[in-house]
Amino acid sequence: MEQAIVYTRDLRKQYGQVEALTGLDLALAPNQVYGLLGPNGAGKSTTVRILSTLTEPGGGKAVVAGFDVARQPGEVRRVIGVAGQDATLDEKLTGRENLRIFGRLSRLGLRGSRRRADELLERFSLTPAADRLTGTYSGGMRRRLDLIASLLRAPQVLFLDEPTTGLDVRSRTEIWDTVRELVADGATVLLTSQYLEEVDRLASAVGVIDRGHLVAEGTPAELKAQIGSRLDVVVESAEHLARAMEVMERITGRRPEADTANLHIVVAALDPVPTLPQIVRELDASGAVIRDVGIREPSLDDVFLAVTGKPAAPRESREAIEAAA
Repeated sequence: MEQAIVYTRDLRKQYGQVEALTGLDLALAPNQVYGLLGPNGAGKSTTVRILSTLTEPGGGKAVVAGFDVARQPGEVRRVIGVAGQDATLDEKLTGRENLRIFGRLSRLGLRGSRRRADELLERFSLTPAADRLTGTYSGGMRRRLDLIASLLRAPQVLFLDEPTTGLDVRSRTEIWDTVRELVADGATVLLTSQYLEEVDRLASAVGVIDRGHLVAEGTPAELKAQIGSRLDVVVESAEHLARAMEVMERITGRRPEADTANLHIVVAALDPVPTLPQIVRELDASGAVIRDVGIREPSLDDVFLAVTGKPAAPRESREAIEAAA
């Protein structure tokens, strides 16, 4: 805990009869993106709201940059930035005017607010649109401006609660680039997202919460390594399926799952995985006619499903993230 810039211990929160957090333990190292994943209702947004002092904890302890969120909320607010799913901008003001107002609210003073707004607009390439009404901005520009507003005080810790939800591929990529710049400058980012590929690309550490407590944690690579690989075989027709299944069970020691023309086997992380040439040779020798063979490495989607029993983002969301790569 001494090295963590953000940590919680046995953090709890209840809304009526609903237990949002049931003893959450988190520890975020400085200067990284930490991805917080979980099904809807798992407690992600509640965690962010508590850490950003928007909601009081019901029990346990939460500390941000050395300040207790329950006992020292004012000190916490001075070292954090928060950007959520919805932009909090006044559409009847320009981008520059919005930032200056947020700067005044952040107690930067008149001159400080103007200087910091101009600096951030230039840095994040919004100066050409700075004097347009924000009501004319695209969704991606509005979200970027909202993110910039959270940076006015140069926060040590930035909380991003699903900041790219609903954005197109280009806008999402721009947000990713902004987050990477912030970490390169020394910030620590806690990111919640429904897009697991997004977290995989940005986060150096990932925590998965379910039913209000942590169920898995590690680097993306460590979490995926716990799942193992998946072998996929597509046969020419159903008549070749039995022979292919026999071969795959023999060389992997596991019974494949199959439908009419497809079979797959999940190989545990510590089990030896046959090579593609070996698989092709064995299947060819058996007489099974094969259309396709592949070894698929696990994704964070597989991790999510394994530890929560629930799928993550819908397919169209995952495809949008992949297209942004």
